[in-house]
Amino acid sequence: MTPDIDMAQIPAGTVTLHDARRKTHRAVELEPFTIGVFPVTEELMADLLGVPSEHPRRPAVDVSWQRAIRFCNALSEWEGLDPAYRVDAEAVAWDVDSDGYRLPTEAEWEYACRAGSTKPQYGPLDEIAWTAADQVSHPQDVGGKLPNLFGLFDTLGNAWEWCWDLLDPARYGDYRVFRGGGFDDAAWSVRAATRRGGGPRMHHDDVGMRVARGGFDGRGEAQGWSASADEENALLDGAVPFGWTPLR
Repeated sequence: MTPDIDMAQIPAGTVTLHDARRKTHRAVELEPFTIGVFPVTEELMADLLGVPSEHPRRPAVDVSWQRAIRFCNALSEWEGLDPAYRVDAEAVAWDVDSDGYRLPTEAEWEYACRAGSTKPQYGPLDEIAWTAADQVSHPQDVGGKLPNLFGLFDTLGNAWEWCWDLLDPARYGDYRVFRGGGFDDAAWSVRAATRRGGGPRMHHDDVGMRVARGGFDGRGEAQGWSASADEENALLDGAVPFGWTPLR
């Protein structure tokens, strides 16, 4: 039997997203949504997708964005929900009115991570996040550090988490965002606003996922994401900021 997923209800609110490349910021108004209290674990990934699970309570890592999409749809189908994503080979479309499991948008992720904080971290980093300072060689069991004020564990440190959004379509094409920092990252990188990313088929030993839910009215845009904005941004050029994952 598939283990239950603990979900937290996140209230409506506003979050400001910063674009280091263009030196701009924008305020995003969010409707209420739910998000996983913990990152998806190896145990849950194994039960849904049939992959190995050597450490059941660790965050599932080496997870590509495409596999994360598959996992979300499999979890929705298991619970009798309409899948949030339509998948056609490499193409993925989000049905924003679906209440199935999905990846959070960047805006949802940062808002949920901050939990009302305006600082780079929502608490002392050694108390809330597994980072390079802990000198560990792999992700740690989820829930081992203190949660934020929304009751979410491991949003910073331990493992980066995929989001739905494109990183920067003008420079990186189909690269998708991941957020939060990992177990081997220095403090300067483990911040609520730090954004990195990778190709949909890439997988890394410190990148996993956290699920969200929430359906919204409208087509092609929701919770700070817009398909039309992606198309417009794909036409822009500019310098790549320090610290971003290079295109390979």
